Amino acid sequence: MAQALLFSLIAAGLLVGALWAFRPGSGWYWRGQTQLEMTDRVRTEDAVKHIHLSNLRGLQPTLESLAGALQVTGNEAATVAQSLTQFGLAELRDGQLHLQPRGVEAALHIIRVHRLWEQHLAEGTSVSEGEWHAQADRIEHQLSPQEADKLAAQMGNPLRDPHGDPIPSHAGSLRPQDGLPLSSVAVNQSCRIVHIEDEPVAIFSQIVASGLQPEMELRVLENSARRVRVWADGCEHVLAPLLAANVAVRPVEVLAQEVAQRPLSDLEPGQASRVVSISHACRGLERRRLLDLGLLPGTMVYAELRSPSGDPTAYRIRDTLIALRRTQAQWVRVE
Repeated sequence: MAQALLFSLIAAGLLVGALWAFRPGSGWYWRGQTQLEMTDRVRTEDAVKHIHLSNLRGLQPTLESLAGALQVTGNEAATVAQSLTQFGLAELRDGQLHLQPRGVEAALHIIRVHRLWEQHLAEGTSVSEGEWHAQADRIEHQLSPQEADKLAAQMGNPLRDPHGDPIPSHAGSLRPQDGLPLSSVAVNQSCRIVHIEDEPVAIFSQIVASGLQPEMELRVLENSARRVRVWADGCEHVLAPLLAANVAVRPVEVLAQEVAQRPLSDLEPGQASRVVSISHACRGLERRRLLDLGLLPGTMVYAELRSPSGDPTAYRIRDTLIALRRTQAQWVRVE
């Protein structure tokens, strides 16, 4: 009797477990299936994005390059390519992948969402620059075209992302990327940065750490096999040639009038100076806060007193006393 009861309890437990695992929509099995479908969809979307971006850069996408972009084996890349063909997104000819119109449309949507989200993070949040790309890589698979249009409208339909890349329009058009590598610019040539390549991430991080940003104007001081030195944002920047090759610039006739600059943080109590600019490296909420505090070009700033610990420092702007930490005051360039 006890044994029969035990068997009944085990059977009941197995039945409840099966119902729990296979219940429609939220059971373990169905969640696993949904995750599998999501993974397949993400790989498909990443694949069309890779093919389209390769074409834009003048490269020929192959199964090998697709495997590298998706971080999968060659066999898995071949499976993805076969799926693209079955869904009418791409075709494989002579060992090279070519997008069909549907594939181009899908790729442009993914690229549009990615770049819009990076612009949102740069201008509307305090998320660090090093996190923009990874977050956009996730969000690009989640927003619908309608949600992307709403996001774009909220930001005033920006034309470029924070790296200078053109953002595809609602209609699916994409302006060509212009500019030439900084590594090819002659000494004493004046330029404006139009784009900073955000991949590979390791190289992008080093460029960001150097302080260079899109829209900065610069003058080349040295261009050798060892290094590229430029004057930008009131100070000197040094890049390895490999890094400089990932910075696209457009020559300009003459730089805006060069004024000897220093960071506001260099002012000692009792000193005063006039604001020249806020560094292009200062973005989003932090930049908005400095502007709201009145740190506009031409404004006189007086360093009044400094904390006994050395940070923060109190500055007077138009009869208003404000406190800025050294890391904040370094963004403000003064004469």
